[in-house]
Amino acid sequence: MKRGQMLGIAVVAVIVVAAGAYFMRKAPETGGGTPATQEAAKAGEHRGGTMRLVAVGAGGTIDPQINYTLQYWQLYQGLYDGLLNFKKGTGDEGFKVVPDIAEDMPQVADDGKTLVFKIRKGLKFSNGQELTTKDVVASFQRIFKVSSPTAGGFYAGIVGADKCLAEPATCTLEGGVVADEAANTVTLHLTQPDAEIYYKLAVPHAVILPADSPAKDVGTAPLPGTGAYMIESYDPNKQLKIVRNPHFKEWSKDAQPDGYPDVVVMDFGLTDEAEVTAVANDQADWAFDPPPADRLAEIGTKYKDQVHVTPLTAMWYAPMNVNIPPFNNEKARQAVSYAIDRAALVKLFGGDVLASPVCQILPPGFPGHVDYCPYTKNPEANKWSAPDMDKAKALMQESGQIGQPVTVISEDSAVSKSVGTYLQSVLNELGFKAELKPISSNIQFTYIQNTNNKVQISVTQWYQDYPAASDFLNILFGCDSFHEGSDSSVNIAGFCDKEIDAKMKEAMKVAVTDPKKADGMWAEIDKAVTDKAAAAILFTPKHVDFVSKRLGNFQFNPQYYFMVYQAWVQ
Repeated sequence: MKRGQMLGIAVVAVIVVAAGAYFMRKAPETGGGTPATQEAAKAGEHRGGTMRLVAVGAGGTIDPQINYTLQYWQLYQGLYDGLLNFKKGTGDEGFKVVPDIAEDMPQVADDGKTLVFKIRKGLKFSNGQELTTKDVVASFQRIFKVSSPTAGGFYAGIVGADKCLAEPATCTLEGGVVADEAANTVTLHLTQPDAEIYYKLAVPHAVILPADSPAKDVGTAPLPGTGAYMIESYDPNKQLKIVRNPHFKEWSKDAQPDGYPDVVVMDFGLTDEAEVTAVANDQADWAFDPPPADRLAEIGTKYKDQVHVTPLTAMWYAPMNVNIPPFNNEKARQAVSYAIDRAALVKLFGGDVLASPVCQILPPGFPGHVDYCPYTKNPEANKWSAPDMDKAKALMQESGQIGQPVTVISEDSAVSKSVGTYLQSVLNELGFKAELKPISSNIQFTYIQNTNNKVQISVTQWYQDYPAASDFLNILFGCDSFHEGSDSSVNIAGFCDKEIDAKMKEAMKVAVTDPKKADGMWAEIDKAVTDKAAAAILFTPKHVDFVSKRLGNFQFNPQYYFMVYQAWVQ
């Protein structure tokens, strides 16, 4: 998914010097102190109050089946539920899939092609309406009707999905999602077994909504959910306000635990400087955006116990549109990847402690990852070492694209603009006529997806939806993820290689019975897509959270990051 948060320029250079080795260790998984204090919290002593989150900008549409940013996926944790969910835990526990609206994990039949879910009784949406099997069926239909970004990538294997993808407005998923009201079950029929289906059913795009929800992007109008909290109001220019769901009764601590704060607000429109000041003064409890460079020494010393740093499976990358000039020329794309000094970008992001240079798609430590880096000097080492400008310029000569105009689209945040400015300089050095166009972070991700905007190259990020190689390769570079003229075309490069796409589909099939063999296949696919240079992969980041001293029980979930509703405010 799109992250939306960037780290501060030179953060390590300033903070590590000031705070010693504090950031060299992984942040504690809980910030609530001793077991005794945590036990007291469980007894309800910390329940109540208003938690204030601050951000420079909003994250776009509030529609959970369309929004594809971690900024709001973090908040959806306590708002919505799917048939399944990721466990609200830390460490590896946070990647476990548990039953949610379903009473238990599904009964599996037909060699994995049939999944039968028993629906919990007594669950109510935040509008007081009781959840039924009709809501479940309608919610799956809605995924296609609203052209969810992952409709083709995640849910195309449901029987009837092919017709829904072709004609979204009339989607019925006939024979694919079947309700039995008497038995209170919903059965999913798949065209073939899917090793990742539990993950796909646990992400926000598969949440269950009322059957009468509009079959279009609701924008700023909140949809009812079944979670512990509900959205009271949303103004992208001002504030998102979240309050307790009066109809919520906890049914699963793993899937949807009750929360501590009574109210959570996210205020928009602050500067990054104002965010830091608000958190430092306990006027806000968590800053979404990175601190400015001139505040980093202060944070690293005076407030070092309020900072949490966590490794991530993610990447910053620059997708290049393979369908329009100049990057419909493969050699021009490869030239860009050879020319980029990834060490310089790591410095812009914060240094070696908070980022690592890479030039392949699958991040280190991820299933299917095997070290590979052709776009560097001494590529036989399979690690990035330095740019190869001679190779890059030779490819540019062969491409015939010298002199072509190019516009780089970045977000208007400090780090994204700095990365965009750097890419502009590289493109100019290669012989392009490049300019930078920063646009609001509230719209940049949808803007760069839509082919109508004719974006040639952009700066963006990708953070895993779930821990599977396909979530990087198939979602970002698979044919099913490319939709012309749509704001929900997450294959931003427009890359569709039929041969590679077939190998992706085969790897997903193999994963059902032989995950280890599938990982080997994904490693080869990673190399193939990297060689095509549909995107210049830049670096892998780490994550920084800065919280107020009045915030307790900070926990980090590897799937959704800061567990907002499991923290308390004093």
